[in-house]
Amino acid sequence: MTTIDSEIDSIDLVADDAAARLLAAYEAGSSFLFSTPRGVLLARGVAATVPKTQCARENLPQRVSEFFNSAAEFGHRNPMVVGAVPFGNDLPAHLVLPEDVLRAEPLNVVVPQSPRSGAPDCEVHPVPAPAEYERGVRRVLRRLEDGELSKVVLARSLELTAAEPIDVRTVLKNLALADPASYTFAVDLPKRGEDGTRDSFGPQPLLRRTFLGASPELLVSRRGMQVRSNPMAGSRPRSADPAEDRRRAAELSTSDKDLREHAAVVEAVAEALRPYCCELRVPEPSVISTNAMWHLATEVTGELRDPATSSLELADALHPTPAVCGTPVHRAREVIAETEPFERGYYAGMVGWCDAAGDGEWVVAIRCADVEDESLRLYAGAGIVAGSDPADELAETSAKFRTALSAMGLDQAV
Repeated sequence: MTTIDSEIDSIDLVADDAAARLLAAYEAGSSFLFSTPRGVLLARGVAATVPKTQCARENLPQRVSEFFNSAAEFGHRNPMVVGAVPFGNDLPAHLVLPEDVLRAEPLNVVVPQSPRSGAPDCEVHPVPAPAEYERGVRRVLRRLEDGELSKVVLARSLELTAAEPIDVRTVLKNLALADPASYTFAVDLPKRGEDGTRDSFGPQPLLRRTFLGASPELLVSRRGMQVRSNPMAGSRPRSADPAEDRRRAAELSTSDKDLREHAAVVEAVAEALRPYCCELRVPEPSVISTNAMWHLATEVTGELRDPATSSLELADALHPTPAVCGTPVHRAREVIAETEPFERGYYAGMVGWCDAAGDGEWVVAIRCADVEDESLRLYAGAGIVAGSDPADELAETSAKFRTALSAMGLDQAV
């Protein structure tokens, strides 16, 4: 396994196209891809899967630490796990020890519009239907008025069925090249109804289900003693008209509703990180953009108190933030379960990696899709707070769906 500072020597790469070559080398079912503004990571093969019994949400960082100790006994130097952690506690995390890890500098090629050729012929089924989603928003607003909570992130899903298997590799490439500043990921998952894990090291089963996306939001990263998080809350859809696009960004920067929503998320992130850090810096928010959305974002940085604190421990302490759940978190979870007519699974969970030294990077699993053969499920949510308008929240989820739909070559009203 290569380390952070080692040379990539397993593939003949040149500096200018190393990242693109790693992206091209991705194979669904046998690799993990994680493309960020700081670099591209491609993990190939599976030397071991963290046993399902060790992947329950409770005490997950400690259990992974025990797995690292076992991996070291089998001769793995500075082992790493990559994978996904679900939103709720009903599923275990899916984390694997890769056989090989390759790294490159960040992607620096931007394709202004995702390729449209070869778009699949898909049947699209929204869950819930748009009108029902708006009714759900109104029900949540009534509960906010009662004072039992201050925010709920309400999501909806699109279930797409194609005539032939979805080309995961092409969708992933389109996501990554359309917006290299996002955190593009692809994680192999067990097929629904299958375990997909083993309790021993050695050859592992090939998986044919993929969780992929292009998240704008860094949950947390740890490099040495340095910690960084970039919480987001408050957004506006982008516009093709430059003047209107600038107006929306300016409106977002002064919106009382969005600034209040954003401040609550940042406060929760800072509160979760503060016990682990001897110094924590929380600047004023800024407005950042993806291809589809404007977002309010705050880059929180700090320095760890204890070098034994891993990136997974930090991520576990943060997850789920109010940006994908609500406030207070426990009550918001209950309302989400009562209101959303589907299981979130790994949507709004976290995706990333952590090594035995504690370094790692985890992103919030949004702008994502769960792909299995001819079926694809998309997810998008909106933060419901006092003053939210059901039609606006529906429009926000539709705008967020565009990230994955465009990567598939689709452009239809949802």
